[in-house]
Amino acid sequence: MHPRYRLEREYAVRVLGVPAPEALEQLTTGVPLEDGTAKFTRLQEAGGTGANRWYHVTLEEGRNREVRRMFAAAGVMVSRLMRVRYGPIVLPARLKRGQSQELEAAEVQALLQVLERKTAD
Repeated sequence: MHPRYRLEREYAVRVLGVPAPEALEQLTTGVPLEDGTAKFTRLQEAGGTGANRWYHVTLEEGRNREVRRMFAAAGVMVSRLMRVRYGPIVLPARLKRGQSQELEAAEVQALLQVLERKTAD
C-alpha cells in the first residue's frame, strides 16, 4: 500500500455545494497543498441533487486526508468519502469500515502484476 508504488486509488466522494468549473479543472491539473501539489488523475461527475453532488475521483498517492484537502481547496466540503477501488481490486460495497476480506488468488495475481509494471517503470 506504500505510496511509492503509485497504485491507483478510486473514491466515491459526496460534496456539499457545487464546485465552479474552474475549480474542477484545477483539481485535475494540480492543487497546491501545504505538503506539495496534488491532482486527480481522473475526476468524473456521478450525479446528485440539491446541495449534494457525487464525484468519482482517482489518484496515485495516499497522503493524509488528501481528497478532503483537495476539495476544500476547491471551495467545497466533502460530506461522504468511500474508497471503491485499490489498484485493480474493486472493493465490495458490503465491506464496512474496519472489516477485512481475504483476496482471491486471481486478485492477488492481478495486484502483483500491476506492482511489477509499476516497479519496472
